Amino acid sequence: MASSSRTVQVVFQVLLAIVIIVLVWLLYDSITTPFKEVERRQEITQMTRDRMDEVRQAMIFYRRENNRFISSLDSLVMWLRSDSTMQAATDSVFGQGFMVDSLPYSPRTGKKFELAVNDTSRTPTYLLSDPDSDDHIGTLTGDVTQLNAASWE
Repeated sequence: MASSSRTVQVVFQVLLAIVIIVLVWLLYDSITTPFKEVERRQEITQMTRDRMDEVRQAMIFYRRENNRFISSLDSLVMWLRSDSTMQAATDSVFGQGFMVDSLPYSPRTGKKFELAVNDTSRTPTYLLSDPDSDDHIGTLTGDVTQLNAASWE
């Protein structure tokens, strides 16, 4: 009789240990899974902002050479491919492994960035925006202090 009671006690302890392990795993998972999602979103946001910064740099170079802003992102890509100065400086300006064709697209969803140029005011300005967030660079109001300013800086 005593051995039967001892066996029940051991089985109960083993079941309790298994329940504790499962609960610990569920608690760990409930904490780390949302955190990983937040980290993933932050990484994608940073990649998108970096890409928008690359577009800004290319537009600044274009303006220096042509004394105006380019009117479309497709034209910017074509200019980057055809301009010999930019082809030579691509790695030093944009970093190793820069893909010109991916420049106008958001890493977040693959949608194209939106570009609007205001060349009717005294100082030409542009607004580059991400269609999937509130991030933008520049302004259309003619405020030269916001010319190349990013919303996240």
